[in-house]
This record gives sequence, structure tokens and C-alpha cells, in this order.
Amino acid sequence: MNKFLLFFLSIFCILSCKNKNEELAKVDHVKTTDWSYAQEFYIKNMTKAVDLIDSLSKVDAESAEAKKIFKELRVAFKKAEPYASYLNPEVGHRANGPALPVFAEDTERILNPIGLQKIEESIYEGGEEPAVFKKETVLTKGLMVNLLKNVTERDLSAERFFIATHQQLLRIISLGISGFDTPVSGLGLSETVVSLKALKEVYDHTLSELIINKNTDLDTNFHQNIAKAVAFLQKNPDFNTFDRYTFIREYMNPITRNWVSIRKESGLWKGINNKPFNFDAPTFFEKDAFNLEYFTPPVNRNPSEKQIALGEKLFFDPNLSQTKSMACVTCHIPEKAYTDGIAVNNGNNGSPLQRNTPTLINSAFQKSFFWDGRAENILDQISMVFSNEQEFNTGVHEFSTDILKDTTYHVLFKDAFGRISNRNTDIIKAISSYISTLNGFDSKFDKNMRAEEDSFTSEEKLGMNLFMGKALCATCHFMPLTNGTVPPFYAETEKEVIGVPETAENKMLDDDLGFYWRYNKEEHLGMFKTPSVRNSEFTGPYMHNGVYNTLEEVMDFYNKGGGGGMGFDLEHQTLPFDELNLSQEEQQAIIAFLKTMSDTKVDKEKTAQLVLN
Repeated sequence: MNKFLLFFLSIFCILSCKNKNEELAKVDHVKTTDWSYAQEFYIKNMTKAVDLIDSLSKVDAESAEAKKIFKELRVAFKKAEPYASYLNPEVGHRANGPALPVFAEDTERILNPIGLQKIEESIYEGGEEPAVFKKETVLTKGLMVNLLKNVTERDLSAERFFIATHQQLLRIISLGISGFDTPVSGLGLSETVVSLKALKEVYDHTLSELIINKNTDLDTNFHQNIAKAVAFLQKNPDFNTFDRYTFIREYMNPITRNWVSIRKESGLWKGINNKPFNFDAPTFFEKDAFNLEYFTPPVNRNPSEKQIALGEKLFFDPNLSQTKSMACVTCHIPEKAYTDGIAVNNGNNGSPLQRNTPTLINSAFQKSFFWDGRAENILDQISMVFSNEQEFNTGVHEFSTDILKDTTYHVLFKDAFGRISNRNTDIIKAISSYISTLNGFDSKFDKNMRAEEDSFTSEEKLGMNLFMGKALCATCHFMPLTNGTVPPFYAETEKEVIGVPETAENKMLDDDLGFYWRYNKEEHLGMFKTPSVRNSEFTGPYMHNGVYNTLEEVMDFYNKGGGGGMGFDLEHQTLPFDELNLSQEEQQAIIAFLKTMSDTKVDKEKTAQLVLN
């Protein structure tokens, strides 16, 4: 018996020591993962960018030398961008953001455009005064120095590295290959090569050994996929003819799948839920690729199923309005993709409301609500409907006991909030929770991007490539959400001045002031939020005033260069004035592509039952 016990204890000690050694090995990997090469890589290239922009300030903007230096400058910046912009998103975006004036809300001043895209315009389009070009480079250098300081002083870690790389992979898909980064020079495709090669280099000097020890096939597959993507880009360098459909589906998505697997295999970082992304989603086109919690006001995150069920019933209840004549469904009809199919709906007194009804599908993934951006979040948006004299016309803190005549509400409120509510704030939270479930990322487009289907027609592929290329649609309707919430940080939703006419005859500019209400600045006259183009097949009439009945009319408007291109006096139009010169075939192809993004998820039987109740 003693011998048996001794033998058992010996085996137990051996196994225990083995397990402890394995655990120590895992911890040792975490401790000894050396990020110094990666940080030095970012520092070196950010330093080079600062030096190159200094050199650029000393040459003539329209010289061949300026173009040469500018290309080198952008290459250095793209290599440093993942970490530099991760550490300071606002400065990073200013350094490589649109060449448009920036409104400083704290001082209510309009700041002249600076950054690489403004410098790009001066170099490639010409016509800029030497003193102005000098100032552009000096101010942009200031941004670069700021970024360099951050990269130098803040130590790189596993969490920072994985988040920064995730953001950069999205930049490639949404900003790089769409021309957003380099709208004039067309360097976006060659810079995508730079970004992918930089990722490989940093990976090879940080994570590669760890991954090889754990999963050799994953390491090999990752290298192969990077090489394939680079080869595809180098073989197809023309911006207008580049096949983005194939590149994303067959080349970029395998890389993002690899990257998620690499992060998990490394065991260095599990991911977090306070960023826009679901870090476990293998591509940016999954049903759950984006983190709804990030976009939701903190006071209403993670609602219960009971709260959502209550919100769904309230959505269809006209007793919420003072006149008992309006409900959310009055303007947001499920069978019409949660729009209403008319230019503008009528208010509670029968008179027309001011603007067209937008879809609620995927509306949760925004940082601005209403056409004029007057609501910062979805709770504010619903609250304003309650307080609007033409709509519900009830106070946010008031509560109509009339809805409690329906006794099913008693149970629903108690299940959702533990009590029968006495103010509308609970109702607003419940409705918000329901609206946040109205999300559709399972369209033909999504399924094809995920390679679950291979059903795109040649016309649809052409349309997607035009949408993300020559037609410039994706420089405002960013992939993959296709709304105006700006990747990769999703901290703001863009508003644009595009010059929408008053009628479909295109003879007079619409007089709606848009975002001008907020600061009374001329630059904001006629400025409106960029909406999603998903489900646009069902959401006409189009534009903030419902001026166009068909997608063909919308395409014609953009093809002509918006209001400015049609001759309206629009000094501050943010849309390029130039005609796109799209043929009728190309315009129809874009429309065909837009229809692949339809996913309304309407449960008509359930909707009918709710309406009857």
C-alpha cells in the first residue's frame, strides 16, 4: 500500500511539474515577446516622414522633385500609420484626412485644410501660391512631429499592436483601395502593397517565432496570403480597372482570417469590447463584425430580451403620441425597409414634415442622427420625436397612462424594468433597444464577400468596382457599413454639402439650411449627414427632401458633379464639382451593385400581428 502511494505521489509530482512548466512557458512567451523591433520600425518611419516633409517644404510644389519626395513621404507615413494613428486618432486623421476645412467646435473657427491630402492637391493639381504650400507643409510637419512624439514615448504592447493592426487592415479595405487616402495621385493601390509588406515585416520580427512553435501551417498560410495579395496588386496597378471585388474576397479576407487566428494562437491578447470591432470576427463582412455596444449610449447597453420585446410593441403603438394618431411605424414601415415610401410624411396635424424618412436598418451604427445631425445618439433622436410638436408632442419625462389600458404592458414593463414606468425615458430606452436589433448584414453582397456564395453577376462586380473606384461613392459611403461613419475609429459620422436641388428638374438649389442651425457658419449651409446606401433599393424617394424618385436620378445627380456641377453657386460644396463621366452602362452597374446590399429581414407575419394588436 505504501509502495502504491509512493508511486502515485511520484506520478502526481511529475504531472504537476510538467503542467507548471507548460504554464511557465506560456507566461515566459508573454513576458519575452519583444516589441522593440516593431516600435523602432514605427519610430524610424515616422522620423523619416518628418524629415521628408521638411525637405518637401524647400522645393517647388509643381516640380518633379516634389512628387518624388511626396511619394517617399507617403510610404514612410503608411508604414508608421498603424501605431501613430492608433495612439492619436484625431491627429492621425488630420494628417491623412480629406483636404477640406475643419471646424473647431471649441473655438467655432474654420481651420484651413492641411495634411497629406491637401499637399497632394497642391502638388498634383498645381496653382497654389508658394507661400501657401510652404505653410501647408510646415503645419503638416507639426502634426507629424506630434505623432512621432507619441510613438517614441508610449511603449508598444500586445494590445496596442493587435488593435492598431486591426485598424490598418480595415483602412486598406475602406480607405486605401477606394482612393480616399490619395484621391488625386491615385497612389492608394501601391500604398496597400506598402502596408501589407510592413505588416509582414513587423510580424516576422515579433510574433512569427511564437506562431511557428504553435501552428506552423498558420504562419506559412499567412505569408502565402500576404504574397498573393501583393502580387495581385502589383499585377493590377490601374485604379479605375482594379478588381476590388476579387481583391477583398480572395486576397484581403484570407489575411484578416489569418490575423484573427494569429492573435488567438499567440495567447497574448483576448480582445476587448469597447472598440467598434468584434475582434473575433474573421472578416469585416460578418454579421457580427461590428460591436453594437460601442455605438450604443452607455446608459442603454446590453438590453435584455424583455426590454427589446417591450420596445418592439411600443414601436407600433399610436398611444405614445398626444393625438393618438402617430407611432414610430407611421414613418418607419417594416415592409418598406423601415421608411415610408414618400418624399416627406405628414405630421400629427396633417401638414408635411420637413424631411424625408431615413431607414432604421443599421441605423444604430452611427455617431450622428437626423439629416442635420442634431442628435448625437439614438436616445436623443427618439427623445426629439417625443418632444416635436409635429410628431408625438409629449415631454420626455411625461408618461401617458393610456398605454396601460393594454394590460399586457403591465407585465412587459415589470419584466423589462422591474416596475411599471412613470416616465417616457424608459419607453425611449426600450424603443432604442428594439431599433438597435434592426440590423442586416446578410445580404447577397455580404454572403459573397464572406465567400459563402459566388453569385455576383459581371454587372454587379463592375458596379462594386466602380462604387469603390472611379465613381468615388465609397469615399463617403465607407465600406463595409456604407454609411458616413468614418473608419477605422468610427468616432464621427460625416456630413457633406452636395447641392441637392429643390425639384427633380435640377433648376434651383433646395433652401433647407441643414447643419447650419448649429453654428450659423456659411460652410455648413446645406450640409447633411451621409446615410447608408444599404437597402437603397427600397428606401426611395431619395435625398433629405425626397427629391429623386429613382436610383437612376440619384446616379445622374452625382455623375454631373452634384449641385456645383449643375451650376449652383456652392462655394463650400464638399463633393467634387467635376463630372464623373460614367456611361449609362456604368451607372446601371452601380445600381445593380446597390441592390445586392438589400437585407430588410422583415417578419411580415409578426409585423401584421403587432399592428393588429
